[in-house]
Amino acid sequence: MAAWRDAPELPDFSLLKRLARDQLIFLLEQVTRPPTVSLYSSFFKKQHEVDKLYKVELKPIVSSSDQLCFLIRPRIQTVKWISDLVNADKVAGRFRRYKIIFTPQKFYACETVLEEQGVYGDVTTDEWNFYILPLDDDILSLELPEFFRDNFLEGDQRWVTTAGSALHLLQSVYGSFSKVYGIGRCAKMVYESWRELMEEGEQRTRQPEFAKVFLVDRDVDFVTPLCSQVVYEGLVDDLFRIKCGTVELGPDVTSSDKSIKVMLNSQDKVFSEIRNEHFSNVFGFLSQKAKNLQTAYDKRRGMDIQQMKAFVSDELKGLKQEHRLLSLHIGASESMMKKKTKQDFQELLKTEHSLLEGFEIRECITYIEEHINRQVSMIDSLRLLCLLSITENGLLSKDYRSLKAQYLQSYGIKHLLTFANLRQLGLLEEQQAGETLTVMESKVGKLVNDKTVGKLTDAFSSLAKKSNFRALSKRLALVPKSGEEYDLRVPRDMAYVFSGAYIPLSCKLIEQVLERDGWTGLEEVTRMLNGQEFAVTEARNKTDAQRIVLVMFLGGCTFSEISALRFLGKERGCRFVVVTTAITNSARLLEALLDNHA
Repeated sequence: MAAWRDAPELPDFSLLKRLARDQLIFLLEQVTRPPTVSLYSSFFKKQHEVDKLYKVELKPIVSSSDQLCFLIRPRIQTVKWISDLVNADKVAGRFRRYKIIFTPQKFYACETVLEEQGVYGDVTTDEWNFYILPLDDDILSLELPEFFRDNFLEGDQRWVTTAGSALHLLQSVYGSFSKVYGIGRCAKMVYESWRELMEEGEQRTRQPEFAKVFLVDRDVDFVTPLCSQVVYEGLVDDLFRIKCGTVELGPDVTSSDKSIKVMLNSQDKVFSEIRNEHFSNVFGFLSQKAKNLQTAYDKRRGMDIQQMKAFVSDELKGLKQEHRLLSLHIGASESMMKKKTKQDFQELLKTEHSLLEGFEIRECITYIEEHINRQVSMIDSLRLLCLLSITENGLLSKDYRSLKAQYLQSYGIKHLLTFANLRQLGLLEEQQAGETLTVMESKVGKLVNDKTVGKLTDAFSSLAKKSNFRALSKRLALVPKSGEEYDLRVPRDMAYVFSGAYIPLSCKLIEQVLERDGWTGLEEVTRMLNGQEFAVTEARNKTDAQRIVLVMFLGGCTFSEISALRFLGKERGCRFVVVTTAITNSARLLEALLDNHA
């Protein structure tokens, strides 16, 4: 492996927090008296005369305040709840002032609900344009988990302008982009939305802090979020659910009777060193860290009073903090080990790897059937079914019908609509008669080699809904040859994030496009991915910013992908900043596609 080059400094994203905070302060100060505020956070109560804070939980609010201010996402259900509250006050003969602050923007549909409920004249509305939340030095999130279902399943494109506005904000604060690459229908729309905002606004010339941008749709690569995560941060997310950069660790981790919330970012010195590591390396690291910490404590022996005084003032606080964090991460690791052993994790990983490689498919189907019939996990069973379908370009009719029937018997007939949703997205499909993998590949090959094919025909578009994973895997070398030894302690490529079994397709695409400075030479790949790729030169900036690449995932991004991009950045001497609509994993992805009543 090539020696890692020094990476450039990242921009200061705390500016985004300050901008958002100042705008919210301005909006709150427009309220004439101390209001009762219903929102998700409590960082303004003392400084800005907020009377009481409530988390929006769609329950009645008991407040004597004559002003209520709601800070909410533009969701119809929440607006209906506010309308009910206003109407209940009217019936009770109570007069109050109501203000709704929508974030990140206000939608016409929400105002229509206020009108339909007869409260439009009673409520004032405003917008808090908080588009991006910095979760860490190199992770920014729009915190829109609904983006995936709304856009890719429902075809609701209202969040496209939000993503375009987020890009515009980044460019306004950190300078212009020189090159924009993208793949996917949504990526193209976000790019166009951003360009419109650019043309409307005034152009400021300033030194760019990052220059290249890559936009990628989640439906370009469904395999990656369906695989079990094995890097430390990914596992923590899979088991404990990281929300807005924090995780709640229960008594089994804290060794007490309380749960505690912990921030997980680069400020946690223990976490920052293990977050991207394969889980098999974590215990060794934590053990060594514990020994080093003990050695640092032992330095106290034999100190005179002056040395002890200096030790207490300079080092002791830091050591105690590190000790607390180390205890938590050791507890979390032990808890993970217990849970993963219980679920027969190694057998699960072996099945996933066989599916990725295309080996022993009948054995994999038998394993999935056992998994379903033992009712091990509803989401895991669905995840394995989807992996089987995508990697095999759909299931044979007899397998599809049999597995679907078994799943519905095990987990309930209510999941019929879930199967329809999965089918619509191409996640779980039945092969049409005669469309075996070989036939599919030959059709794709014929279309790719036919130079007279200009725009994609309808026939090819319908064909391209299939995943073509096996052909893509071969073309991009996503699955290392079986039998090769892979040292997880010294990873040689991005495949380490999946135990050396698979390089995330999304990350491989990014690597290839940046290497070629465009899509030239990847025509076969883009056709198998249903096209919609683009590369646009916006400006020519020759600065160190060329070594910082902004990657925007539309529909969610996994911690495994973030770890893979960090590895790639170290290898290439560049840095990746990930902007995502939300952090996702297999559970979140599939839960978003469950029938709402399931």
